[in-house]
Amino acid sequence: MKVNFILPGSPVRTALSGLMKVILPFWCKAFYRFEVLGKNNIPDTGPAIIVPKHQYWTDIPFIGLAFHTIQLSYIAKQELFRFPLISHFLAALGGIPLDRQSPIKSLDSFRYLSNLLRHGHQVVIFPEGTYYRGVVGKGKSRLISMVLKFQEAEKRPHPIPFIPVGISYGKRRMRQTVRMSIGTPLYRSQESEAKELTRKIMQSIARLSDMEISPG
Repeated sequence: MKVNFILPGSPVRTALSGLMKVILPFWCKAFYRFEVLGKNNIPDTGPAIIVPKHQYWTDIPFIGLAFHTIQLSYIAKQELFRFPLISHFLAALGGIPLDRQSPIKSLDSFRYLSNLLRHGHQVVIFPEGTYYRGVVGKGKSRLISMVLKFQEAEKRPHPIPFIPVGISYGKRRMRQTVRMSIGTPLYRSQESEAKELTRKIMQSIARLSDMEISPG
């Protein structure tokens, strides 16, 4: 599957980002009461990995609203990129396809992710890998390991921050309450620390979302 990646700051990304900044606030105010805590933990510059809780498709636009000053890129399942027009639209929104069944088929995506980090961009990775509602999944360390490996190879003077984000949804009503809590960044220096870092990330996400980690 060939995807034409579209870099942050390009005319297409900038135009679509500007349109979303108009549409999303109207959508949000019409259906939700949205609150963001911990905005001071959003880095001003440099590469970063945003690692949020994942419960619904709406998590993605809410992250866009919370980090509205940044053109984020998102790791997404490759099935969403099957059709050319949809694939181009998702790429323009910052989507990066990942084949979870056969990661070797995602080498182009891994190279693109490395290039984004090398140039100081910020990327969203959902560490649970899929939806977990009402509970926090244990988390998957493969992509986190890849980022730490890149960091080691680049001999970066400062480790890349991993920023945990909790998302909690209130009871469904005319305007549902949604609270996003942005946690303090977590850091590790070596690829061998990926599993430990993943565990710390999931613990932080659980605390920020006021949920338990799934035992399974």
